[in-house]
Amino acid sequence: MVLYIVQRILAAIPVMGFVALFVFLLLRLTPGDPAAIIAGDTATPDQLDAIRESLGLNEPLFVQFFSWIGQLLQGDFGTSILSGKPVLELIADRMEPTISLALTTIILSVLIAVPLGVIAAWKQGTLIDRFVMLLSVLGFSVPVFVIGYLMISAFSMQLGWFPVQGFKPLGEGVGQFFHRIALPTFTLTLLYIALIARITRTSMLEILGDDYVRTARAKGLPERKVLMRHALRNCSVPIITVIGIGFALIISGVVVTESVFNLPGLGRLTVDAVLSRDYPVIQAVILLASLIYVVINLLIDIAYVLLDPRIRYA
Repeated sequence: MVLYIVQRILAAIPVMGFVALFVFLLLRLTPGDPAAIIAGDTATPDQLDAIRESLGLNEPLFVQFFSWIGQLLQGDFGTSILSGKPVLELIADRMEPTISLALTTIILSVLIAVPLGVIAAWKQGTLIDRFVMLLSVLGFSVPVFVIGYLMISAFSMQLGWFPVQGFKPLGEGVGQFFHRIALPTFTLTLLYIALIARITRTSMLEILGDDYVRTARAKGLPERKVLMRHALRNCSVPIITVIGIGFALIISGVVVTESVFNLPGLGRLTVDAVLSRDYPVIQAVILLASLIYVVINLLIDIAYVLLDPRIRYA
């Protein structure tokens, strides 16, 4: 088990190296000049050259890349071209809204979607099953920004139950925190309920026909125990995988939701950095998102090892 986990960690190192190289080249080879954005439209060529020189943009690409990698290995993600602040400080300031949205969304989605998927599989072919499948189709089909604007129109502008936009940190009060994060959470939850419920239903259907499930029913066990202890437990690996990937997707893909609800999270930071060609910020955010994917996949692998005795004792 330990050897398997070590192998997975070592395999992640070249992945992160490739991501770093890809992001670096993508930003440097696409059109746009950070010096022009900083200096403005009235800058002279000499002023632009001076800014590029101060930012190190006149150096050859391989020199810029290895200089950046050297800084990363020392824990230095650079300084924002636009604001002049350390990149890690900017990310830390924007982390709470994104993590809060991701956690509330995934927790609410799991609490609703897993029971829905189990019931849909148990009642296969009934109206309940068809309702869950219809909900899944709608969740996948309707864009997130459409759901967001519908939520704002109904619950903010018409009913006045929630504010249209903004965020309150948890330290300023639990009530204000949940009042502000509720609508964005509900918006993203519809999508992830559809995803998790569909996977749960499919996984349960594969298990419910197995011999040990029929044996448990033949012994007279209550249906709830058959479903939860025997069926759901043995099909938990794909469900955990989807939940983990979903959490990573939320953190790295909340640009639209944060823009709709004006949340000052990593998504908005990324948009602002892209528009201003702020290389250090863009590189750091993408590397952070990639690292989150790697860590969550590692945790999923560990969960898979713990749930599968064939690997645990290999």
